[in-house]
Amino acid sequence: MTRLHKPAGWPKLMVAKRLKSGATAYYWDIPTWAKKKGCTIESEPLGSDYGRAKQRCDDILNPQFDAWHAGTSGNIILSGRHAVGSFDWLVSVYKSLPKYTRRPEKTRKSYDNALRLVSQHKLKDGRLFGSLLITSIKPATADILFDKLRTVEESVFDSEGKLVIGNNGFPVRRIRERTRTAVLAIVCCRTAWNCARRAKPEIIPASNPFAGIELQYKAKPTRPVTHAELLCFVKAADQAGDASIGTAAMIAFYWLQRETDIIGRLSWVQHYRPSENPNIARIYHHKTHELVEMPLYDVDGTALWPELMERLDSAPRRGTLIVMRDKPDRKRKSYLPWKEDYFRHRVAVIRAAAGIDPEAKFMGLRHGGNTEGADAGLSDAQLRALSGHKTASMTVLYAKQTMKQRREGARKRLAQRTKAADLSE
Repeated sequence: MTRLHKPAGWPKLMVAKRLKSGATAYYWDIPTWAKKKGCTIESEPLGSDYGRAKQRCDDILNPQFDAWHAGTSGNIILSGRHAVGSFDWLVSVYKSLPKYTRRPEKTRKSYDNALRLVSQHKLKDGRLFGSLLITSIKPATADILFDKLRTVEESVFDSEGKLVIGNNGFPVRRIRERTRTAVLAIVCCRTAWNCARRAKPEIIPASNPFAGIELQYKAKPTRPVTHAELLCFVKAADQAGDASIGTAAMIAFYWLQRETDIIGRLSWVQHYRPSENPNIARIYHHKTHELVEMPLYDVDGTALWPELMERLDSAPRRGTLIVMRDKPDRKRKSYLPWKEDYFRHRVAVIRAAAGIDPEAKFMGLRHGGNTEGADAGLSDAQLRALSGHKTASMTVLYAKQTMKQRREGARKRLAQRTKAADLSE
C-alpha cells in the first residue's frame, strides 16, 4: 500500500492508504508516544469517504485527543452541557430518545438517579466517571465500577438521629452494601449505551462495556401486610387526623390497587359507584393498563366490601379524587392531592404509631390482599380477575405462600391417600 499526499485542511492524525484494489482508505492513528503516556483513545478506521472521515476527525477524535493531551476534558466540543463523546453526553443522547421519554415518570426518575450515581462517581485521579470518553470505557472499567458502586461509606446515627462520634473525636463511619442499587445502575448504563448507539452509530462503539457483567442479586420479597395490621394502621391513621391514608390503605388491601393510582387517579365520579352502574367500583391499573370492574354486592345483595364501602359512603368529598389530604393547604386554603414523598412520610409515621415494623411497606398491603385471597383458596383465575394481573407468574409474586396454604394442601393430599386406601380395601 502507498501513502497519499495530504491536501490543505487535512486533519491531523488522519492517514490515507491506497489499497490493492485501488480504493483509498482513511484511518485515524494515535501516536506511539501518546500510547506510552497512557492515552486510552484507540486508533480506528474511518472508511473510504473523505468528507465523513475528515468530519469525524475534526469534530470528535482530534478534540478528544487534544483534551487528553491538555489533561482536561474542557477542550472537547460540547453538545449542550456535555462533551461530545463523553459518558455524560451519551446519557444526554439516550434521554432525548423515545425509548426514554415514553417511559412512565416514576421509571424515568429511577433511571435518572441510577445514571447520576454513575456519572458522579469519583475516580482515583479526582475526575468524575461522566467525564470519561466512551472510547476509554472498557469491560474491565465497567467491572470495577460495579464493584465500587456495590458499597457506600456513610456516617452512623443513633436512635435519636444524632451523629455518632468515636473515641478519636471523629464521626463513626460504616460500609453499607447496596447491591440492588449497583445492579440497577449497570442495567441503566447498558440500556443507555444500546439506545444511544442506534442514534449515534458513527460516534458510539458497537461493543457495549456494560454488557456481560455478572449481576447476581436476589430481590428481597415484599412482606405482605395482614388484615389485622391493616385494621391497626387504619385506626392509627384516623387518630392522627389522616383518615384519607387509612382509606387508601383499605383500597390497596381490598381492591388491590397500587399507591400511584390510588392517590393520583382514583376519582369519585368515574371510579366509585359511577352513575351508569352504581353497584361497581372501577379499579384501573395504570401499570398494566387493566381495568377491573369490582362488584360491590353479591347476587343476593350482600355487600362484598362492607368496611370499605361504609367508609367511602360516609367520607367527605373534598375534590375530584377520592383520596386527598385531610387538612386544607395553609397557603391555598383548599384541599390538595397527596404527593408521593409526603404521603410515604406520613405512612411511615402512622405505621410507627400503630406498632407495625418498618418492613411493612404500603405496597405490602396489595401483597397482603393477594395473599389473603390465596389463603381463602381462590384459583389463579379468580386472583387475576381481582388484581388485574395479566399472567399467572405475576400472581405468584403477589400471593405469598403461607403455612395455611401448605396445611390445606397437605390436608387434601392426606384425604386423597386415605380415600385411595379405603377404595383398595
